[in-house]
Amino acid sequence: MREKILAFLQREIDLKHIPGAVIGITHNGKVIIEEAIGHSAVYPEKTPMKQNTVFDLASLTKVVATLPVILKLIDDGEVRLDDPVSFFLPEFGQKGKEHITVRHLLTHTSGLPAHKQYYVEDLTTDQILERIYGESLEVPTGSKVIYSDLGLITLYKIIELLTGQPFERFVEKEIFAPLGMIETGFNPTFEKERFAATEFSEKLKGYKKGIVHDDNTESMGGISGHAGLFSTIQDLQKYAEMIENNGAYKGKQILSEAVLHLSRNNFTSFDQEYRGLGWILKSPVLSSCGDLFSQGSYGHTGFTGTSIWFDPKVNLTVILLTNRVHFGRQPHILRLRPRLHNMIRAHF
Repeated sequence: MREKILAFLQREIDLKHIPGAVIGITHNGKVIIEEAIGHSAVYPEKTPMKQNTVFDLASLTKVVATLPVILKLIDDGEVRLDDPVSFFLPEFGQKGKEHITVRHLLTHTSGLPAHKQYYVEDLTTDQILERIYGESLEVPTGSKVIYSDLGLITLYKIIELLTGQPFERFVEKEIFAPLGMIETGFNPTFEKERFAATEFSEKLKGYKKGIVHDDNTESMGGISGHAGLFSTIQDLQKYAEMIENNGAYKGKQILSEAVLHLSRNNFTSFDQEYRGLGWILKSPVLSSCGDLFSQGSYGHTGFTGTSIWFDPKVNLTVILLTNRVHFGRQPHILRLRPRLHNMIRAHF
C-alpha cells in the first residue's frame, strides 16, 4: 500500500496539482504510514518536504482548535447548544438572527453568508465582528447547510467572552499542552524553511511562509476560530489519538466520551451535506473521504490542501497535509482527496 500511495501522490506532484505532501495513516491506534514527498516550496526555489514541515491548516482550525474548546465548555457547564448567540453577544441579535444558537453555528445551519471579503477594507477583528453582527441571513435559520466562516468567527468571540482569556491562550492551555502538541499554534515563529509555502502575496512580494493564507484571518492578526492554526503531522497524530480514544490521551481525559459521541451525530439529515458539531460527516454525494469510507466516518478539510478523516468502523485515520495553494487555487484537490481515500480504504 505504501508504494501505491506514494506513486499516486508523485503523479499528482508531476501534474503540478500539489507541490508535495505529508501523509499519516493510523490503523487500530498504530501509525502504519508517515511519509513526506515532493517539495514544501517550489518557488522561488525548491525545498524538500519533510516529516516535520509546518503547515497552514486553514479550516482544520475549526475542528482542531475551536471545536474541542466548545466541547470542553459544554463539558464544564459553561455553554449549551441551544444557547442563543445573542445571549452572549446582544448586538448579534438583529436582522432575523435573534434565534440563531450555538448549535446552528457549529452545524453551519445559521443561514449566515459563507464568506465576506472583510480584508479588502483592512478591517480589524472588532470591526469584522461588528460587520457580522449586522449581516442579513441568506436563508432562514435551520433550513440549509451553508458552510460559513462567519459562524466560526462568531464562536471564537463567544469563547473569549466565556473564558475571559485570549482564544489562542485558552486552546493552548486546555487542549494543545495536555496533548503535548508543542508545534501547534497561531502566528508561529519557526525558522522560515520549516514552513510549507502557500500563495504568492503582492503585499509581501513573495510566498507566504508562516503567515496565515486566509485573508480575513490575516486582517484579524492571524488568530480566528475559522482559520489561522499551524501544525505538523506528528502533532495532529496526537490530536487524532485523543479523538479516536473518545477524549482520552495517555491516561488524561481531555474531553468526555459523551460530548465527542454527540459531536459525531448527524444534525443535518435534511440536506445532502451531512454535518455534526464542527465535523463534516460522510455524505451521500461528493464526500472528500471518497466512496469507500463507512457511513459514520467524519473529518474536515482545509482550503490550503489539508484534511483529516476518521473511519471508526475499521479504526482508520488518514491525515493529508498539502500546500496546494502554492500553485494557485485550481480545484484539483477536490478529485485528489476522494481518490486517495478510496485507494487507502480498499486495503481495510
